[in-house]
Amino acid sequence: MALECVEHRRHQNFVAALLEGAGGRIFAFGASHSSLPVQDIVYRAGGLMLINPLYGPGIEALITRPSTLGSQMEQMPGCGEVLFNNSPLKEGDVLIDVSVSGHNAVPVELARAARENGVFVVGLTSHKYTDAVTSRVPDGTKLKDHADIGIDNRVDAGDVVLSLDGVPQKFTPASGVTSIAILHSLPAGIIEKLLEKGLSAPVFLAANLDGGAEWNAKYLAENADRIFYLN
Repeated sequence: MALECVEHRRHQNFVAALLEGAGGRIFAFGASHSSLPVQDIVYRAGGLMLINPLYGPGIEALITRPSTLGSQMEQMPGCGEVLFNNSPLKEGDVLIDVSVSGHNAVPVELARAARENGVFVVGLTSHKYTDAVTSRVPDGTKLKDHADIGIDNRVDAGDVVLSLDGVPQKFTPASGVTSIAILHSLPAGIIEKLLEKGLSAPVFLAANLDGGAEWNAKYLAENADRIFYLN
């Protein structure tokens, strides 16, 4: 556990250093259920204002009907590169790419295209899961192959943790809990490191507190060149 904490601090240091050079342009992506941890850190009270979500049509959450359509779209080769080409991502930016299994085409190809174009890629996946499955990308690669830094959310293959006699398979997924915890801790460390360097780290104040709306409007305006989710 101590080694894991040291490794996570190293990740925070790297990303903070990149943000300093990139002017604080940071993006995050996840498809289907992996989009939920991303949404939890965007435009959130107490969160870093600079995290911009990337949404892929039909896979940005669980709103596509039927639900099976979104799952199949996530597997379609070519969509990840199209998503990159139509995003604000550019050389020097940071991309947090979330995929628990790490083998579906869209998150893998997005990471590949981003890295090929000079974007620093942080891949959040499960090593156990991705090592147990076959890539759905034509070149056979996975998210871990295109990440400059890989963060392991440590869930088992299949993303389930409980079992009972009479139930033919394990149940209760854990990746939502672990991924959300990781994604909240990463900006927390980035904020700390930016302040150590004498740089600003704009943080949302809860809009339900008195003065919260005014506070947020002020800092959103000051950082408008690094924020892409308001238009």
